[in-house]
Amino acid sequence: MAEATLPPSFNVMVKPRGPICNLRCDYCYYLAKEELYPDGAFRMTDELLEEFTRQYIAAQQVPEVTFGWQGGEPTLMGLAFFERAVALQHRYARPGMRILNALQTNGTLLDEAWCRFLRQQGFLVGLSLDGPRELHDAFRHDRASQPTFDRVMRGLRLLQEHGVEYNILATVHAANAGHPLEVYRFLRDEAGARFIQFIPIVERQGDGLSPRSVGSRAYGEFLIGVFDEWLRRDVGTVFVQVFDVCLAAWLGVRPGLCVFEETCGLALVMEHNGDLYACDHFVDPAHRLGNILETPLRDLVASEAQRRFGLAKREALPRLCRECPVGFVCHGGCPKDRLLRTPEGEPGLSYLCEGYRAFFGHIDGPMRLMAAEVRAGRPAASVMLRLQQEASEQQRRFAGARRNDPCPCGSGLKFKHCHGARGRGT
Repeated sequence: MAEATLPPSFNVMVKPRGPICNLRCDYCYYLAKEELYPDGAFRMTDELLEEFTRQYIAAQQVPEVTFGWQGGEPTLMGLAFFERAVALQHRYARPGMRILNALQTNGTLLDEAWCRFLRQQGFLVGLSLDGPRELHDAFRHDRASQPTFDRVMRGLRLLQEHGVEYNILATVHAANAGHPLEVYRFLRDEAGARFIQFIPIVERQGDGLSPRSVGSRAYGEFLIGVFDEWLRRDVGTVFVQVFDVCLAAWLGVRPGLCVFEETCGLALVMEHNGDLYACDHFVDPAHRLGNILETPLRDLVASEAQRRFGLAKREALPRLCRECPVGFVCHGGCPKDRLLRTPEGEPGLSYLCEGYRAFFGHIDGPMRLMAAEVRAGRPAASVMLRLQQEASEQQRRFAGARRNDPCPCGSGLKFKHCHGARGRGT
């Protein structure tokens, strides 16, 4: 049965030191996972590393396999651990198979030796950075409650100096949500980011959410602010994950990001001792699938429990989501955020629904234009020139409009009561 239901490919986020980290970010949900393992032995053994490498490669039915290393802080394992990991990958890779590595880090422990290794082995590094100093340091502290911005930026500069491929993972929270342009321009211009992920902080606290959590509408407005700047000048040169996912949806293809997939279950997590869990956000006893030292990885991934977990995302959608005009984009969002009830009283509505609807509605026109460009065999970036031409034409129409003419914007109002009242052509 396992063979029949094993997906052709899947991802396992490996946490070789479990939740152990040298920082204590206020909103980090993973630090609490220490409670699952009271023995405190948070360090993957070489024996488990080899067994996982062998099983993971053997279970993949595709020519390209990615090892994802996360935490906690994975660099706490030390460089020698990852040198062994790469050697084992070479040992077990099938002929013609390409092996990739992705490392998510806070960057504070990177040095010259680390960066030389990352460059030589072609690692993709995801660096956590929430914006300029005051916005980053709002919630990202070390164990002594000291700010971390300078140390993260030092790690970033080392990555750049050594030519290591990197992207930026920025969380959006109560402190930085009101500053979309400041955050985006800093990441683009000062951090030199060409690939950016924006992750909303939705942090449960008791029966509600913590004050650090981003508001739903605020998250939508943050994305709108970034999108408008990106659309004006950065399409094709800066890649923002959520915008790429949206373009895929408007093109009618799969998004490639579990949050917006119709079903989930292909992004699992393995802890430092070999325990496999359904998802990074569901590391708890109810979602523990087993241990790869006791049950083969492929059987756990193909298990009925994991299949049900993946399908539940679609099957638990309330009617409001199934009938939503932008449901084709978000598919209800991540199950971890489905904290609300619909107006009809059904459970399962995403806390971020209001923000998503505002954002998806705002980008509908530009996304249709970009999708049309791509279908015509032109780059999506050509939309920038097209929009500039349309703006110039509208300005020309504004300049020639008389007070009692219909406003060229198409509002149906007279020019003097529309754009003419706000300043000619603005």
